[in-house]
Amino acid sequence: MILSTIEYYLAKIIKRLQPRAIKNSTIDPHSSVGPGSQFINSRMLKHSYCGSNCQVLDTTIGSFCSIANNCVIGADTHSIDWVSTSPVFNRNRDQVKFKYSLHEFETRTQVSIGHDVWIGERVIIRSGVKIGDGAVIGGGSVVTKDIPPYEIWGGIPAKHIRNRFEEPLKQKLILSKWWLLEDDELKKAAEFIKEPELFLQAIGKK
Repeated sequence: MILSTIEYYLAKIIKRLQPRAIKNSTIDPHSSVGPGSQFINSRMLKHSYCGSNCQVLDTTIGSFCSIANNCVIGADTHSIDWVSTSPVFNRNRDQVKFKYSLHEFETRTQVSIGHDVWIGERVIIRSGVKIGDGAVIGGGSVVTKDIPPYEIWGGIPAKHIRNRFEEPLKQKLILSKWWLLEDDELKKAAEFIKEPELFLQAIGKK
């Protein structure tokens, strides 16, 4: 029992010691990138996080976002309209050792993730996709198209499952832009976080 407990805590310590690869990126002081994650050419606003072993490339992440472990966001695309999908025919830097030609090809375009978005474990989001404010993406999903605000999506490829709220409340939340409030305002309204209508009243956005 003692040995297994020691092994458990040792494993957690080792996991936390995994180095992160952060390059050309901005992360708010109140946000975090988990151990073993790559965060490249990306930006994360306040009170957001991505878990361990994530790959985040060319992505803008809003405030109050929760990104679980092992997600891939902004995955490279290949030239599916060309004769070959192999990168040996384009000029990009990659793992191949030989190039037949140096044609221009954009492997990644910007991913935009709104505010208060929850992304489950092992989600893959294709390059160029836009995720609306308040959206939820179920674990293991593959997102190939834009997701509107306050919708729940899941599956391979990800599809709309249901809305989080009825349309009038959804629109009130979108218009409220509560994620822009100062910390003291949010602290006062936080007691109503489980009751959206009361929360909106508390911040003066009925």
